[in-house]
Amino acid sequence: MGSRLPATIRDAGTWLRRFAATTPGVIGVVLVLTTLACLIAGSTAGQQLDAKIVRSEQVLDRTEPLAFAAQSLYVSLSAADAGAATAFLSGGIESPQVRDTYEQALAEAAAALAEATAGATDTKTRAIVARIAADLPTYTGLVETARANNRQGFPVGSAYLRQASDLMQNSLLPHAEQLNEARFAAVRDDQQRIGALPLTSILLLLLVLLACAVASVILLRRTNRLVNPGVALAAAAAALALLWTVGSTLAAAQLLDTGDSGAGARVENLADARILAQQARTDETLALITRGDITAPEAAFRSHTADLEQRLAAAGAADSDAARALTNWNAGHNAQRTAYEKADFTGAVTQAIGTGPESSATSFTRLDNELRDALAQARTDLRDGVDDARTALTLSPFGTLLLLLAAAGAVVTGLWPRLKEFL
Repeated sequence: MGSRLPATIRDAGTWLRRFAATTPGVIGVVLVLTTLACLIAGSTAGQQLDAKIVRSEQVLDRTEPLAFAAQSLYVSLSAADAGAATAFLSGGIESPQVRDTYEQALAEAAAALAEATAGATDTKTRAIVARIAADLPTYTGLVETARANNRQGFPVGSAYLRQASDLMQNSLLPHAEQLNEARFAAVRDDQQRIGALPLTSILLLLLVLLACAVASVILLRRTNRLVNPGVALAAAAAALALLWTVGSTLAAAQLLDTGDSGAGARVENLADARILAQQARTDETLALITRGDITAPEAAFRSHTADLEQRLAAAGAADSDAARALTNWNAGHNAQRTAYEKADFTGAVTQAIGTGPESSATSFTRLDNELRDALAQARTDLRDGVDDARTALTLSPFGTLLLLLAAAGAVVTGLWPRLKEFL
C-alpha cells in the first residue's frame, strides 16, 4: 500500500497536467484564479478602507481631543505664569480679577493634565506627564510664597517669583511642549494615513483587471468568442471598484486638507501663537518686577513677539484682528519701556497692568481673546474635515467588497457554460 500511494499521486499529477493543457482545463484554471483574485481584492480593499474609517473615528474620539488637552495644558501653564507675574506686579493684595485669571489658568492646566494623564499609554508620555504633575505643586508653592512676601512688602518675594518662573520656563513648559508636539504629530500621522492611497488594494484590483484581460485573450484563442459577458462584467465591476477606492480616498485627503494652510496647521500655529503671547506677557511683567537691567527680558519679549508674528502669518492671520491687537500691544509695550527708562516706575506699572484702552494689559487681553477664538474655529474646522473625510469613505468598504463579490459571481456565471461545453 505504501509503495502504491506515491505512484497514485504521480499519476494524478500527470493527469492534472495533461488536463490543464486542454481547453476545458485552461478555462477551469482561468475561472479559479480570476475568482480568487476577485475575492482577495474585495476582502483586502474592504478591510483597508474600513481601517481608514476606524482611524478617522479614532482622531475624533481620541487623538485630536488628547492633542487639544496637551495644547490646553501648554497654554494654561503659560497663562498661569503670566498671571502670577501680573498679580505680583500689582503689589499688596491684587484685584479679584487678576487673582481669578491666575487661578483659572491653574484650574485649566490641572484639568488638561488630568485628561492627558488618562490618555497616556506609552512610557515616554507617562514620564512627561509625571514630571509636570510633580513640578506643578512646587511652582504654585513658590508663587504663594512670593505672594505672601509681596503682601508684607518683603523684597524677597520677587526672588521667589523669579524662581517659580524659572521652574516654569525650564521644566514645566518644555515638558508641556514635548507633550504638545507628540500629540499633534499623532494627529498629523492619522490624517496622512486616512488620506493615503491603499496601494495594496489598488494593486490587487489592477491584477483582477489583468486577469480578466488574460482570460478574454485565452477564451478568444480557445473558443473563438470575442467577448465573454461574465468576464466583461467582472472587469467593469473591478474597474468601478478601483475608481471608487481611489476616488473616495482622494476626496477624503482633500477634505482633510493637511497642507501648510490646512486646519491642522492653523491649529498648531495659532496654539503656538497663543503660547508665545503668554510667554511675552511674562517677559514684560518680570522686567518690571526685577527693577533692574531690562536688557534680557526685553530681548526675550522681542523674540517671542517676532515669533508670534510669524505664527500668525503662517496661520493666514497676518491681516487679522489678532495681528492688529499685536501691533497695539507692541505700541503699549514701547510706552511702558519708555516710562521705565525715564525712571517713571509708577507710569510703567500703570501702562503694564492698567485697565486703560491703550495699556499693555488691555491690548494683551484683546490679543489673547482673538487668538483663543481663532484657535477654537480652527479646531472646529479640523474636526469637521476629519468628519467629512469619514463620510466620504463611509460606503466604500461595503461597496468595493460587493462589487468584487459580484465580479467573482460574474466570472463563474460567464465561464461555467463554456467549461460545460467540453465536459
